[in-house]
Amino acid sequence: MRTAYLVLFGANLVYATSYAATRLVLDEVPPALLALIRLAAGAAILVPSARALSRKAPPPSRGDAWRILWMGVFGFAGAFAFGHWGIARSTATNASLLIIVEPLSIMLLGPAVLGERLSGREKIGAGLALLGSMLVVVNGIPGVTHALVPHWRGDLLLVLSGIAYGSYSLIGRNVLLRRAPLDVTARSIVWGGAATAPLALAEWLAGARPVLTAGGAVGALYLGVVITAFGYLLWNWALTRVEASRAAAFVTVQPIAGALLGVLFLHEPLTAFTVAGGALVVAGLWLTAIGHR
Repeated sequence: MRTAYLVLFGANLVYATSYAATRLVLDEVPPALLALIRLAAGAAILVPSARALSRKAPPPSRGDAWRILWMGVFGFAGAFAFGHWGIARSTATNASLLIIVEPLSIMLLGPAVLGERLSGREKIGAGLALLGSMLVVVNGIPGVTHALVPHWRGDLLLVLSGIAYGSYSLIGRNVLLRRAPLDVTARSIVWGGAATAPLALAEWLAGARPVLTAGGAVGALYLGVVITAFGYLLWNWALTRVEASRAAAFVTVQPIAGALLGVLFLHEPLTAFTVAGGALVVAGLWLTAIGHR
């Protein structure tokens, strides 16, 4: 269990770098195409590895096959598409803070989907995290402190991305108890690529073209190999050992590290309401974590 916690902490710390990296690469690569590149790079590593190491594994049952398909559609294609569109219209800082929608959705929907019930303290923590995310999105109180921020559309797309990320764990938790993490990750990333391809094609036909430099290529490969392939694999490995609602608490590492990276390297603004919202998010999820039965 302790090893799984260390893996979750390290994976989320590394994943926090994805928002600033994505923001930089999006200046050169259209959002849907970047998502497809990430999935193709990840699949190029995971699929051959899964075939080599899981040759004796039986094929998934019909129910598990459908679950893996939806893991790819929501957790890869939906999460990446909404996330990239959102970052392109918002900021890397807000993206890193609004990722808390992922653990929040797992904590709120876990009881119904996985039977992981929330205690009273966990419910209070989830409420605080929700309040914090709303504070980040509207940057205060519309009409009282600030008008609705110009990038609210991007923030809403980021919220949808967080829900899609959460659905990956909710759909896949029980599958991962029956099948190897590498096998499930490889199969789901293929479905994610298949669902993303039409979006990238539509984007291309609309006239969006990449202008990729050496730095952008390195950034895209980093997102595809380190963040997508190994990030999802480590997360799925941890889910075989830790309940989804408990693993979700470790995502709180991302808002703190990601926001700091956005401010330091992209010179994005860090308003008082962003700080206050982030503090509520972390406090709420921490309360949820220590309130676990």
